[in-house]
Amino acid sequence: MSKEIVFSSETLEVVNKLIRRYPEGRHKSALLPVLHVAQAEFDGWLSPEVMDYVASILNIKPIEVYEVASFYSMFNLHPVGKCLLEVCQTGPCMLNGADDLVAHFEKKLNIKVGETTEDGMFTLKTVECLGSCGTAPMLQCGADYHENLDAEKADALLEKLRTENKRSRYC
Repeated sequence: MSKEIVFSSETLEVVNKLIRRYPEGRHKSALLPVLHVAQAEFDGWLSPEVMDYVASILNIKPIEVYEVASFYSMFNLHPVGKCLLEVCQTGPCMLNGADDLVAHFEKKLNIKVGETTEDGMFTLKTVECLGSCGTAPMLQCGADYHENLDAEKADALLEKLRTENKRSRYC
């Protein structure tokens, strides 16, 4: 039996506050912030059922939610590990070793991009520009940027995250 998809009362209050920011009939404007709230509430990813639920709350078609959620790399459409390692793959990071960094993570964690470690701790993802070109290569884990990375710094980061055992929004 699957878990019922419904926001907690506290989260629903937050969602309703977000919706009230916009005029009647313009509730779709709240879609991005509501998707962020939904992803945080439902284990760090947006299942089709969660996206359908968001559509019903905003009184829009499910396809409108799917289009937005699948466009932005900040939304996860599959379950992710406790720590989501998002490595920038745009020009400056690539020129400064992002490919080597991704290869190092793949070897060290024994996963490929888009996969999660067997213990559910790490998911490796490549994303578009994270706006830290001067400190490339870099990755984002939760709200934290980790810049000027090399294999040694990457290994230290993985050890720190394992030790702290935190969910990605706090990595």
